[in-house]
Amino acid sequence: MEKEAYIRDELLKLTHYWTGVIFILGAFLFLLFGVVDYLVTPENFSRFFLLRAGVAVTLATLAFLNRVLNRPRISRIRLDLSIIAATVIAAFAIELMILALGGHISFYYAGLSLVAISVLGIVPLSLTLSIICVGLIYLVYLAPIFLFDTITNWPLFISNNAFLTSTFIIALVGRSLEQKNLIKTLGLQYVTNRDKQKLKLYSDNLGHLVEERTKELNKSEQMLRALFEHANDGIIIMDEKGTILNANHKACAIHGFDRDSFIEANIMLFETDENKPLMSERLRLILDGESLLFETEHYRKDGSKVALEISSRAIEVEGRVLIQSFLRDVTEKKKLQSQLLHSQRMDSIGQLAGGLSHDFNNILTSILGLSELALEKADLNDYTADKLRLIEKAGRQGSQMVSKLLSFARRSNFESLPFDLNSVINDTMGMLARLMPGQIQVVKRLREPLPLVEGDVGQMEQVIMNLAINARDAMPNGGELNVASDIVPLGPGDIDIEANVEPGQYVNITVSDTGEGIAAEHIPHIFEPFFTTKEKGKGTGLGLAMVYGIVKEHKGYITAESTPGRGTTLNVYMPTSKSRAASAGAPEYVKVQGSETILVIDDEAAILEFVKEVLSDRGFKVITASSPVQGLDIYEKAHRDIALVITDMIMPALYDRPVVEKIREMNPQAKIVAITGFSDALDNVNVDRLIKKPFNSRKLLSTVGVVLGRYGISEN
Repeated sequence: MEKEAYIRDELLKLTHYWTGVIFILGAFLFLLFGVVDYLVTPENFSRFFLLRAGVAVTLATLAFLNRVLNRPRISRIRLDLSIIAATVIAAFAIELMILALGGHISFYYAGLSLVAISVLGIVPLSLTLSIICVGLIYLVYLAPIFLFDTITNWPLFISNNAFLTSTFIIALVGRSLEQKNLIKTLGLQYVTNRDKQKLKLYSDNLGHLVEERTKELNKSEQMLRALFEHANDGIIIMDEKGTILNANHKACAIHGFDRDSFIEANIMLFETDENKPLMSERLRLILDGESLLFETEHYRKDGSKVALEISSRAIEVEGRVLIQSFLRDVTEKKKLQSQLLHSQRMDSIGQLAGGLSHDFNNILTSILGLSELALEKADLNDYTADKLRLIEKAGRQGSQMVSKLLSFARRSNFESLPFDLNSVINDTMGMLARLMPGQIQVVKRLREPLPLVEGDVGQMEQVIMNLAINARDAMPNGGELNVASDIVPLGPGDIDIEANVEPGQYVNITVSDTGEGIAAEHIPHIFEPFFTTKEKGKGTGLGLAMVYGIVKEHKGYITAESTPGRGTTLNVYMPTSKSRAASAGAPEYVKVQGSETILVIDDEAAILEFVKEVLSDRGFKVITASSPVQGLDIYEKAHRDIALVITDMIMPALYDRPVVEKIREMNPQAKIVAITGFSDALDNVNVDRLIKKPFNSRKLLSTVGVVLGRYGISEN
């Protein structure tokens, strides 16, 4: 609302209010001045009282109408007319009394002054309306006197008019000044009210803003609190001395403490003794402004250690320097890293073992082959023959050791043959006899005869060996190691394993000890890679995992039972084979003779000499080459005359492809026999036959005879 409109409305309200007041006051005064009538002119009292009562009733009626007409708001014109009407009625009543009491000489003219003073002094009339009211009062006084009275006392009449006009002028001036002050006051009130409204609006807006900011602050605080409490990493806040001031749930859980016990503790209490000096230096660097990321170990409440990765920095809060640290439990990560390093180390050892095995195979092939040739000489004396047999026996033992090295290095393929598990158990336990302490009694309860099983003898030796060594390690103070075999029928649900058991007849191998046993919660995990219940540094966690893998590869099953303090029992179930075992009798010798030309390629001179002598004694023409380059040159020139190529697969690489591929390019129909200590060296290589090192003359002649279409020595 504009200022002028505000002043106008406020003036209207004030005029309306004070008009009602003056109407009531006028009605009261008209009746009150009846006392004057009674004292001055008793003879006119009754007539004047009726006149006064009529005016009082009229004014009261106008007051009532003024109050009623305020709802809705009275208009300005209607209000002004009611004021003029009331003024004229009051003046007219007084004029009648004046005329009755002497006209121009009556002192009742003073009542007209009272009417003017009352109206102009109380009601906030505009100057125009005030002049109209005064003019009408004066007109009501003068007109009847001039019309109905004869003026006989002009001095008194003039004196009375002077009094009236003076009163009217003073009332008008007062009304004018009062009206200006009122308008000025209303103007100031308008400004004040406007400022108050603005201030209230600002206050309301400020209150709303404060409320919104408070809500946002609470929301942010709740969000930050939730992030703090539910973070995957531990978070702690410390003072400059390392005292923990606050910590989230994860930090307390990492250390195994409840929140009340953890807070107010010093971080140094959790550091290991060897890390405390380093932690003090780290705190100093952090307080100097550096951000640190480091690894350490803390003690838990139960005394165990937890490996932590900690990120820390100093922060300033309200002038106070605090240290904020994020803690991540890397115990499992460190364990996996250690296991990975161990696995890599084992892989490196395996590669080394594989390389050594290849070199040993070359040496053993020479030793066994040349010993065999020497023993065939008829002019040997008994002493020399005995020594050669000892050399041959030692070579064969070395061959068995190399076979185990290759198996460890994972460089020998699975060879599936029918065999007797009792024989494997007896041979393996015989080898382990010297590894068993005297306080451990080994008891074997083997069922005879056993059905044959099918698989790789070397790998099953590893199974028995691992189970026996684990049983030995579980009895550091001695005990009894039992190894038993039996025949059992199995079907689905007969043994406690996750998979369904293939129905059939199985050979059951049981290895049990009377050692420390395994906790029940560890039993489900003992076949997992890298899981071990042994002390740190005394177990890799790979033994039983390898056993499990071998048994599964042979389509068998393995279970474990254990009672802490009473020992452990492991049962291996192997499906029986429908094939017959290899004959244990003497090999069937068949003379292999020929006149074909055979090319032999090998970088070991002793092997070349052995192969050449064996084949030459049977009538073959043998050409030898000590390198792939020499061998390929010879074959390129004389491949039409060469019936067979015998070549080592592992020789110094002088070509981007194996020698066999080069030979196949020259002659796709070439007959090729490969010599290798690694059966996996023949992956994706097209050869007619394989001879695994070390080999003897019978194996060599048999293979040559088969490839050339002749019968060789029986391979059964």
